[in-house]
Amino acid sequence: MTRVVCAGHVNWDVTLRVDRLPAPDGEAVIGGQAESGGGSAANTAAVLAGLDCDPLLLGSVGDDRYAERTRRELTAAGVDCSHVQTAAGEATTIKYLVVDEDGEVMVLANDGANEAFTADDLPREALASADHLHLTSQRPETALALTEAAKSAGLLVSLDPGRRLDRRDYGAVLASADIVFLNDREATTVEEEWSLQADDRLAVVKQGADGAEVRWDGNVAAQPACDVEVVDTTGAGDAFAAGFIAARLDGADHERALGVANACGAIAVQAVGARTTVSWEDVEAYLTT
Repeated sequence: MTRVVCAGHVNWDVTLRVDRLPAPDGEAVIGGQAESGGGSAANTAAVLAGLDCDPLLLGSVGDDRYAERTRRELTAAGVDCSHVQTAAGEATTIKYLVVDEDGEVMVLANDGANEAFTADDLPREALASADHLHLTSQRPETALALTEAAKSAGLLVSLDPGRRLDRRDYGAVLASADIVFLNDREATTVEEEWSLQADDRLAVVKQGADGAEVRWDGNVAAQPACDVEVVDTTGAGDAFAAGFIAARLDGADHERALGVANACGAIAVQAVGARTTVSWEDVEAYLTT
């Protein structure tokens, strides 16, 4: 079984279903509310566990009741939480996700404890025993230190910088990562400043209803999206990344990996909340239709 270290945010999510995302000074009607674990690294790790990988999560939570609920939920999903740090005196990061009837999301968050961890919180022997390091939104200096350690240990490294790409300098990590996950907007930003066209590096571009592409060395491989009813897009990108990583570690080519990733994303958008349960049986059902 391949071991994937997922490093980044571990949150608790409160999801509010509304009739529409309100404009400034506007109002929306809440049609439902749900709570579950969230955070990009935690979400990716949970999907990887369902795809027969062995995920180890590096992140941080507070010392409140949400921390225990988060650990319990992830452990039950098959995620190794032994390196999730507890930040004394701080609160677990809570994100309020406002989701409209089309599944579009608005995010509100407190700072919380989800960036209290450092690269030193992961023993080098734990990293050396892994096959892959997946980085999500976190402090660039932490991401770079983990990348350098992973490269020294011979691991493949992937990065999904997420919404904070335009506010943080991930340049050194982008220059070293083997796989970078981006949406169309992020891909435009990245390709203007950093070359992702080296023959041994992949830019995986998520295009929502238009599917996804892998770009490398001037080449492009594409796969269409799965035709499903969108309920909530929260966590879909994390599920997509997990599917792509799991497929590549299983020896899949670009097209197959994209198909698996799209299937995982499709499963994620059909349920409320960021945390998704996926199995290979679920994925294969989408690949054979």
